Amino acid sequence: QVDLWQPSSPFHIIEGTVTDVRVPQNVTRSLLPYLQQANIQYTILIPDLQKAIENQTGLRSYRNRRSLSGYNYEVYHSLEEIQDWMHHLNRTHSDLVHMFSVGKSYEGRPLYVLKLGKRSRPYKKAVWIDCGIHAREWIGPAFCQWFVKEALQTYQTDPVMRKMLTQLYFYIMPVFNVDGYHFSWTNDRFWRKTRSKNIRFHCHGVDANRNWKVKWCDEGASFHPCDDTYCGPFPESEPEVKAVAHFLRKHRKQIKAYLSFHAYAQMLLYPYSYKYATIPNFNCVESAAYNAVNALQSAYGVRYRYGPASSTLYVSSGSSMDWAYKNGIPYAFAFELRDTGHFGFLLPETLIKPTCTETMLAVKNITLHLLKKCH
Repeated sequence: QVDLWQPSSPFHIIEGTVTDVRVPQNVTRSLLPYLQQANIQYTILIPDLQKAIENQTGLRSYRNRRSLSGYNYEVYHSLEEIQDWMHHLNRTHSDLVHMFSVGKSYEGRPLYVLKLGKRSRPYKKAVWIDCGIHAREWIGPAFCQWFVKEALQTYQTDPVMRKMLTQLYFYIMPVFNVDGYHFSWTNDRFWRKTRSKNIRFHCHGVDANRNWKVKWCDEGASFHPCDDTYCGPFPESEPEVKAVAHFLRKHRKQIKAYLSFHAYAQMLLYPYSYKYATIPNFNCVESAAYNAVNALQSAYGVRYRYGPASSTLYVSSGSSMDWAYKNGIPYAFAFELRDTGHFGFLLPETLIKPTCTETMLAVKNITLHLLKKCH
């Protein structure tokens, strides 16, 4: 009867930890007395969720969001707007941007990726960045767009950006879970999964971050199609996951870093997610994370926790980050962006700019780490 926001699965609820839940209005009357009787402390973070949603998406009509020259990076954009924006950049910045599709979603939408970088030499190492694996985490796609904007706007003036785009390619996928993201705009703001149909249970969707072929459907994932962390009928059952996995496999020699953007928790995570164990290149990855988190904090003083996903957040199997690492990408990270629960998935548009600005510092830091040899 409740929608779990943090953690994503009831298995991870343990004594002494904080849990964020979304509760339908009619349930609060019975839930709050129950919590009081059980002596469980609670705080109401957002009293009227519907109002908060309308504040975010209700302003759409009178803001002119169509002119791409004046594209606003400080508001959330629908899938259609994001795809228009990608097409526009592909036309207007053909020296640095190349747009292509890695496949089609369950509902037949193209899975667009932007390849960013100077065509300076035939072979260059690359960094993969994806956002929006989970539909309701809107700050993810906002960051992916921000990253592209920064790259294109500061390429001429910022020596660090110039170095990044000259020495590396960036593959950027602003919306991984296109069907789910679209659905979170039109039907259910808090939708998380893909939109594939399950005939037997009449439930839609699979958790696209539990569907990868690495310890698939083990701890932290669910076999039940109606659960938020449903791992799917088999690994790579989701066309979106299959398409990206295929692309990454094909380019695994070239891609040196995998960065995936989620929300929320203010963390920078690295493998493993599916077990408590230390990765072989721990020292290099750990120092990259440490420096990235410090760089991020230098902007607004926001402190990110960092470490292996299993011990820093919780154990989860079948994640894209673990899969990327297992498939030979030495630097695999998952960011959990702002905040820590005050707004949760409804991070206000006023916080897009500070969140993206600080995250940008972390990403540049990781990229520079990559260009130096780490032993």
